[in-house]
Amino acid sequence: MRKEPTSGELEILQVLWTRGPSTVREVHEALSSGRPTAYTTTLKLLQIMAEKGLVTRDEKQRAHIYKPRLPRERTQSQVVRNLVDRVFEGSAARLVMHALSSKRASAEELAEIRRLIDEMEGKDR
Repeated sequence: MRKEPTSGELEILQVLWTRGPSTVREVHEALSSGRPTAYTTTLKLLQIMAEKGLVTRDEKQRAHIYKPRLPRERTQSQVVRNLVDRVFEGSAARLVMHALSSKRASAEELAEIRRLIDEMEGKDR
C-alpha cells in the first residue's frame, strides 16, 4: 500500500534522511524546532507512514526506531514523476521552465542544469 507522501510526511522523511534512524521523540524534537508540533501528531504520522510503506519500524527496543524505506533520491524521483504527470501533462520541460521562472536559481544550480542538459544531449547522439 505505498502511496505518495503528504507534505507532513515529507517533513518527517527529511528529518530521517538527515538524522538517520530515529525515535519518535527525536523526530518530534527536530520538527518542533521549526514550529510547534504535538508529540502525538508526530507519532500518528509515523504510524501511518509505516502502514503506507514509507518508513520501517524497528520494534526491538523499547523506543521504536524509524527509518525511511527508500533513499531520498528515489522518493524525490517518484514525487517528481507524479507531479509531472498530474500537473504538467507529462512534460518535464514545462516543469523545469515553470520552476526556473518561479524561483531564481543560483549560478551553481544553473551550471548543474547546463551540465545535465549537455549530458542528456550527449546520450541522444
